Amino acid sequence: MQKIYQFHFLAEKFFLKAILLLISAKRLVYSGAVEIPRGYKIGHLEQHINFTHNSVLEEICSVLPEDREHESWKGENILYGLGFTEADLQKDPKNFSGGYQVKLNLAKLLLVEPQMLLLDEPTNYLDIHSIRWLKEFLQEWDGELILITHDRDFMDSVITHTLIIHRNTFKKIPGNTKGVREKIAQEEEIYEKTRVNEEKQRQKTQDWIDRFGAKASQASRVQSRVKMLEKIEVKEKLDDIQNLDFVFNHKPFASKENLIEVENLSFGYNPENRLINDLSFKVANGEKICVIGKNGKGKSTLLKLITQDLKPLNGAIKIHNKVEIGFFGQMNIDRLDKNLSVFEELQKVDDRLPQSRIRQVCSNMMFSSDLANKKIAVLSGGEKSRVMLGKILLKGANLLLLDEPTNHLDMESCDSLKEAIKSFEGSIILVSHDEGMLKEISNKLVVFDDNKTFTFEDSYEFFLKRRGWKDS
Repeated sequence: MQKIYQFHFLAEKFFLKAILLLISAKRLVYSGAVEIPRGYKIGHLEQHINFTHNSVLEEICSVLPEDREHESWKGENILYGLGFTEADLQKDPKNFSGGYQVKLNLAKLLLVEPQMLLLDEPTNYLDIHSIRWLKEFLQEWDGELILITHDRDFMDSVITHTLIIHRNTFKKIPGNTKGVREKIAQEEEIYEKTRVNEEKQRQKTQDWIDRFGAKASQASRVQSRVKMLEKIEVKEKLDDIQNLDFVFNHKPFASKENLIEVENLSFGYNPENRLINDLSFKVANGEKICVIGKNGKGKSTLLKLITQDLKPLNGAIKIHNKVEIGFFGQMNIDRLDKNLSVFEELQKVDDRLPQSRIRQVCSNMMFSSDLANKKIAVLSGGEKSRVMLGKILLKGANLLLLDEPTNHLDMESCDSLKEAIKSFEGSIILVSHDEGMLKEISNKLVVFDDNKTFTFEDSYEFFLKRRGWKDS
């Protein structure tokens, strides 16, 4: 029987990463044991990149043992599934983008064909097409799988069990994450009611002891009840669990006009190879527009054109003078000042803001108390993403430009972000490869597909039913 386990992680993300290293025998166990059957092969997808060959095809085939050297065709099929072209196979892997280098690392792991896969955030930097291919691959996988991911839609489609760390204990639950949180919430509600009732009964017994403790006639009964209280285990009150919890600061757009009008927009880093050609669309107040397509097609470029970090070759982008933009981009994370603390970086948004307001946003972004004094230089990718979101909260906006904002966030933070996006009263242009999020949020699309860029005036779900992807 196929057994697939998934690590669902909260603040314990790094602990789970350590567990993957223990299972893959890359860390020593201080106590206990990790038992692995003799000859059982485990493949671990790591974030570390180290290429030693001059072409993509040579690099992936380097993992094949001598008795499998004739199976290079399997490597080619895996690479095609992950979005590489035939021409890419002869290119130097070190010249590809970070996303494609991660794909090549994944392809090498899959070609080894281990009995167990350990996958740490495998969908990071993958586009919709590659995620769909990987999903189908894992659904047909005959071996075991341990998966760490923030992509609930992807995860729920491939796992058979959920292993969740909750309040410093493991819970392994059959099935995917649907209903897991509700089940735990119900268990904790029952626990709390039982704790309160037991506390009331304990206090009632203690009051009786205090009342009759000095009476000689009740001495034996008093002692009996004292011993009874000493034997009863006292349930501790459950601590509140800190999660990302916020709403975007909406600045009203006091106009009936469009926020943005894009007219006959064309752009290419090389004029002979345009990413965007003759694109037109409008952004009305309250619209939720999702930008979709393969990696490298120009989705992030479109946002940079809107923010005027890039200039179009042709056409125009008209931005209303009352538009206030909040921009979250992957490259923006690198612009954070590594020498500042979280608090100091947020304070840069507006030095007139009261410290109490900045501290509140720090807390909302899970940097409460001393955590707000952490230097940007020591933050993880997810923590830096939360700092960027915090800056948007302090600034306020009526138009949010969000470029893959869920990358590096854990699942609980992704859920909170999704709810914040859905409840935002202003307009949103969102670049995402998360199909679950696209289905919930979009009411209009800008599509990069089949070497074209065009708008689709409906939801992502309706796009799949009516048109569907042309790119493979």
